Amino acid sequence: MTALQWCGLLLWLAILVLRYPREFWSKFRAESDYQHLVMASVLVLFLLWSLRAGIAEGLQVHFLALTVLILCHGWKIAVLIGSLPVVGLSLFGMVAWPDAGLYAMTGVVLPITFSYGFFLFTYRFLPRHLFVYLFVGAFFNGALTMAVHLLLTSGWVFFSNLYSWHYIVENYLALLPLLLFPEALLNGMAMTLLVVYKPEWVRTFADRDYIYSSRDRDE
Repeated sequence: MTALQWCGLLLWLAILVLRYPREFWSKFRAESDYQHLVMASVLVLFLLWSLRAGIAEGLQVHFLALTVLILCHGWKIAVLIGSLPVVGLSLFGMVAWPDAGLYAMTGVVLPITFSYGFFLFTYRFLPRHLFVYLFVGAFFNGALTMAVHLLLTSGWVFFSNLYSWHYIVENYLALLPLLLFPEALLNGMAMTLLVVYKPEWVRTFADRDYIYSSRDRDE
């Protein structure tokens, strides 16, 4: 393993240990509905990330759905749940074990951190309205998170000396405009359905913030 691979692996493991959500396991054991939500989240992410396309090794693209994950679970639990599909992909040989740490950092931890930070920005500085939550916090956030993911992956591949920056830009980052809208639509539609039919599954959504407060302002 290279020094970069060791750094990625150790950093990933350190974050999982130091930021482990202590309330997760007790809640998971006690609530069957929560068990279904967590297992469904892991399964959906594993399937989405398994459906990859690309022209060269290390330059694959796939849907992320990380914005849905953080809006439903929050940062700590989203990092934990998002790490489980990485382990599954490594077990099935879709991700090389030496690359698992870097894959998790560029594909899970850092994009989730950005997505959650962007949501907090919208919550703090934008009107708390259902449209803002869905369009900016989910739809637009999903597109930006995809852009961040591709840039991080490009940096990883470049500093690993696998391809030149020109090759990465021409054959990988050139796909970015084609990926932004589908990723945004996936996250926006998923959050719309969850807010309407399963709001109790969405940790970052509360009626008092996005529905009743906006009604009060209108009155």
